[in-house]
Amino acid sequence: MPRNGSRSPSGRSEGLPPGEAGRFRAALLQRFDRTRRPLPWRTARTPYRILVSEFMLQQTRAETVAPYYARWIRRFPSWDALAAASPDDVMREWQGLGYYARARNLHRTAQIVRKRFGGRLPADPRLLVELPGVGEYTAAAVASIAHERPVAAVDGNVRRVVARLLDMADPPASRVRRAAEQMLDPERPGDFNEAMMELGATVCLPRRPLCEACPVAAFCRSRAAGTPARRPGARRSRRLREAVFASAVFVDGRGRTLLARRPSKGLLAGLWEFPGSELPASEAGRGSEAPGPESPGLVEEVARRRLADFGLAAGACQRLEPVKHAFSHFRATYHPVIVMEQPGSAAPKRLPAGARMVPARPSGFRRLAVSAAQRRIAELLQRRLLAEPESRPLDGGALP
Repeated sequence: MPRNGSRSPSGRSEGLPPGEAGRFRAALLQRFDRTRRPLPWRTARTPYRILVSEFMLQQTRAETVAPYYARWIRRFPSWDALAAASPDDVMREWQGLGYYARARNLHRTAQIVRKRFGGRLPADPRLLVELPGVGEYTAAAVASIAHERPVAAVDGNVRRVVARLLDMADPPASRVRRAAEQMLDPERPGDFNEAMMELGATVCLPRRPLCEACPVAAFCRSRAAGTPARRPGARRSRRLREAVFASAVFVDGRGRTLLARRPSKGLLAGLWEFPGSELPASEAGRGSEAPGPESPGLVEEVARRRLADFGLAAGACQRLEPVKHAFSHFRATYHPVIVMEQPGSAAPKRLPAGARMVPARPSGFRRLAVSAAQRRIAELLQRRLLAEPESRPLDGGALP
């Protein structure tokens, strides 16, 4: 770790001058001790709980994470409890948080910690980054907060604080890291890292920084230069791909619906969904049109074909409202269509592996992990069935 006042190969100071860095640390930690948010992972700060919170906080706000974290700890209070859980149990407890690879990686990490490290999380960041889903930031955060290792944890909030503090327009990650290490409090590295993150999350905001309320405003070079709103420079946003899906919401004569498990790798791996297919880009426009009842449209055609893959005979179709959901790298629009079982058809003796019929009422979804978009489709289905009970009772029974 660079010492206070260290310089880069070009001769430039990487952070604040030594005396100034000491005063900066004191001011920051004094404010943190007085006003830190009472987040649930700041009590009983065991390595396990800290790692769980860091996984959940990746790309997710603390306010969103708090209730999920509390439920997770009740369900999986230790490495052993998590390592012994089934993948379905893990994914069901995570549902709603999104970025489901985090849950799979956390589950695998618990199994590795139990088997390879005897249930004790390593303190060395070089060992931590070898665990599934643990990158440089997470390793530094866990090592410093759980084990008081003097390593700087640099996330998006810390990058913004450092860039404004040193008035850097577009600093490379290596320079931000060296500056953060130079300012790090060696006696309280975990608290210092949390204080920097909290400053970025609550005061040094991206668009409208609250400079008048900042405990370290006296050290901020961008404030002195009048450039906080321009530091750091805006990153070029990616244009997200638009994807359109047809979703087959099958309902049989007993009031059950079909769900299929997604592949074990890739997007939403292992979650359950209403079977569907992505529409080709050239056909996506057709998918958003509402065809007349005498002319089934593309969505209905795709839904019928998907159900045929499961040996199910499709009858009458009825559109539900589209459901939109933004993923990290594309935006999805799902066009769900209720497909009634063909009257008089013989149900398949056995569904393919990875498919099951569940009650269309809410209880049918409680034991299965489904994504937020699929849960919204299920809610639309249940509202439609409740609004038209004569056409399909939720508690079973034959068609009238």
